[in-house]
Amino acid sequence: MKYCITLAACTMLFLAWGCSTSHRVEVAPVEIKPIHITIDVNVKVDKELDDFFSDIDDAATQPEGPNEK
Repeated sequence: MKYCITLAACTMLFLAWGCSTSHRVEVAPVEIKPIHITIDVNVKVDKELDDFFSDIDDAATQPEGPNEK
């Protein structure tokens, strides 16, 4: 009788152990690289504005005469 109970307990233990599952998920490290963006639009607009206002800049750099103030 003890043998039968021991055998039944061992069988239940092995069935419970065999039905359990475990999973391992490995996550690789994520690599983040920098992003380089070049914007040329502002440079073009800046040059066009310099050309547009060049006559005002030239007038400001000319020395004033004795009658002008």
